[in-house]
Parts: sequence; C-alpha cells; structure tokens
Amino acid sequence: MNRCRLSFLRLTIALLVCLFGSQAWAANPNESATVSFGLWMSSPPLDRFPNSSPTRFSNNHAVVPNIVTIKAGGSVNFIISGLHNIAIYADGTEPEDIDTTAVVNTTGTPNDVPIIDDASNRIYRGLDPSLQASDRVEVVEFLTPGTYLVICGVLPHFVLDGMSGYVVALP
Repeated sequence: MNRCRLSFLRLTIALLVCLFGSQAWAANPNESATVSFGLWMSSPPLDRFPNSSPTRFSNNHAVVPNIVTIKAGGSVNFIISGLHNIAIYADGTEPEDIDTTAVVNTTGTPNDVPIIDDASNRIYRGLDPSLQASDRVEVVEFLTPGTYLVICGVLPHFVLDGMSGYVVALP
C-alpha cells in the first residue's frame, strides 16, 4: 500500500512540475529561437537527389512558428528552405505597410524573381536567394524590445501566399 501511495505521489509531483513548469518557460523567453522559413513538402513524395532536381514548386511558403518570443538582445535562427529572402521591419510595422510596388530582380539563377525593395522601416534584408544554396541559415540579432514584422521578400510569396510572421523581443 505504501508503494502505491509513493508512486501516486511521484506521479502527481511530476504532473504538477510539467503543468507549472511550462508556464514558467512562457513567462521567461529564451535568448534565441528557431524559425523555419519555407518547408519542403513530403506529399506527394519529394526526392531532392540529385541536387539539380526540379524543386521550384515543391516548397510550402510558410513561416513556422508564425510568432516567436525572445529576450531583447537575443537572436533568431532562420532556417531557410527554398528560394526565400528574409526582410525584417521595425517595431510596429504591419504587412499592409509594405510597399509591394518597389521591387528589384534577383541577380543569379533564376534572374527574374521580383524581390520587395521597400527600405522604409526595414532593419534587415537577407542575401539574394538566387545566389545561395536552397538550404541555409541566417541568424539575426534583436537588440531592442519590440514586435518585428518578418516577411519573405520574394514578391509572390508575400503577396499571394502571405509568407510573414513576427518576432517579439521582450525587455
């Protein structure tokens, strides 16, 4: 009987730690976060080998998770999958504030992809994706508290697919 009570007590304590521990993590944001910027599809099956296989239309244009919270002074690791361009805008900027008529074309292959070129309130723009590997990581630091808009600078990904999210940097 005592063994049963002891096991029940351990189980109860473990459940309470899990329940209240998760709330403690939410109240204390991490110094860094990881965001998937584009996702390779697996249905239908995708075989990316050899590297020259056509994958242009096999990418889900999404930012996952859509909102991340970090401590100011922390960083976000953007894991980029596919032809995407990270553009980050200052605290308070909303998707409707972006001037999608200002564009510049990529300079590599393909060389005809329109990239949003709105520098107003932009604090970071990533590399020309046509000159980079399809899979890469860009790490961006957020020194000042605020809510930052993150978009895919590839015009159709932002305008047609709504590829955007937010980084919340807490004090």
